Amino acid sequence: MSRINQCFKDLKANGQTALIPYVTAGDPEPWVTVPLLHALVDAGADIIELGVPFSDPSSDGPVIQKACERALQNDVSLNHVLEMVKQFRDKNQTTPIVLMGYANPIEAYGYEAFAEKASVVGVDGVLTVDMPPEESDLFREQLEKHEIDTIFLVAPTTSEQRMKLIAQHARGFIYYVSIKGVTGTAALNVDEVSAKLSVLRNVTALPLGVGFGIRDGKSAAAVSEVADAVVVGSTLVRCIEEHANRPQELPAAVAAMLAEMRHAINARDLASA
Repeated sequence: MSRINQCFKDLKANGQTALIPYVTAGDPEPWVTVPLLHALVDAGADIIELGVPFSDPSSDGPVIQKACERALQNDVSLNHVLEMVKQFRDKNQTTPIVLMGYANPIEAYGYEAFAEKASVVGVDGVLTVDMPPEESDLFREQLEKHEIDTIFLVAPTTSEQRMKLIAQHARGFIYYVSIKGVTGTAALNVDEVSAKLSVLRNVTALPLGVGFGIRDGKSAAAVSEVADAVVVGSTLVRCIEEHANRPQELPAAVAAMLAEMRHAINARDLASA
């Protein structure tokens, strides 16, 4: 059983909702990423989404775009990101890590070479934003060969028929985008999210994570009522940006923000037990 599957199995047995923070590797300095990942785990992260810096992150809003720019200014490449995962695994063998990014760096690396290296360093899943399931066969074949889950997005505009197609290809969990638009924009409507997740649950038994629009403990707890996982990104990356000039303070500051969300989700889970 993969680390992702085991994580969701354990959480479900305990009546808990997963908390999945996103940060961009190498932002604002490469040396701070691994300590930050450990701080996030200590603050209550169940799975970590580690962003691979890319020069044209088309689905991301200004906050994460700037994070990618800062990381790229530090010459952080896909190979560097994989090395960060390896360093993280020196102390943590249990927390799943999902790489989130775009197809170009992986294609340049080579599907087979990437999958093999990702497996060796301890990557558990890959979410490639701009690779639809119809175009993913060769990539998925390599990931499955190395027991790495392929994670896909579902949007508010996705039809039920397309949900079925995505569900056939997805492994680990499915990431539901709670709002239309890029990351870091608008406010989510939990009732609308709940309705869409009900449709999605008709076509898959995979856990459903919800991201975009989650800004604090209140919104995280609200989403945890309807989802199996709460994914939070832009608000954490904004905190990282605010501490860019004093990175030594960054892990504690971001962890404190995540811990507040963890507390709110736990309180909601306990109330629903």
